[in-house]
Amino acid sequence: MAKITLQGNPINTSGDLPQVGSKAPAFTLVDIDLNDVRLSDFNGKRKILYITPSLDTPVCALATKKLDAWVAERDDVVVLTVSADLPFAQGRFCGSESVERAKTLSMMRSRNFAKDYGVLIVDGPLAGITSRALLVLDEKDTVVHTELVPEIAQEPDYDKAYAALG
Repeated sequence: MAKITLQGNPINTSGDLPQVGSKAPAFTLVDIDLNDVRLSDFNGKRKILYITPSLDTPVCALATKKLDAWVAERDDVVVLTVSADLPFAQGRFCGSESVERAKTLSMMRSRNFAKDYGVLIVDGPLAGITSRALLVLDEKDTVVHTELVPEIAQEPDYDKAYAALG
């Protein structure tokens, strides 16, 4: 269980992020077209997993837009933005914010992703959705960088994630 804060108030997650050097847990999430999407669908690509509570918050939206702009220059990297938002809301967000490269994925059918990645918030007003985290995986889904953002209202450290990609 990891301890983070929400506007300075302590809250807890269901576990810990996968360790650097470990294999990322497999997952099945839902894309904006209601299709199942698996981690294995991105074999051979390096991945940034941006895990966020909701795209309807300023920090979540800003981070998604920054990652989308950054990956526009990288054909070898995919950004997967995971949230509890419904695919319909994710689609509206991408359309209104011109997010074209980052792929938004919803946990609408299961919270297993949040549990497997240790990011499910278990108490406080956001219980049941995810904390903010940024992970980088190599082409073989080995975890090469992790960051559990200690304060939900803060942005992740993009530079460390980008450096981990090489």
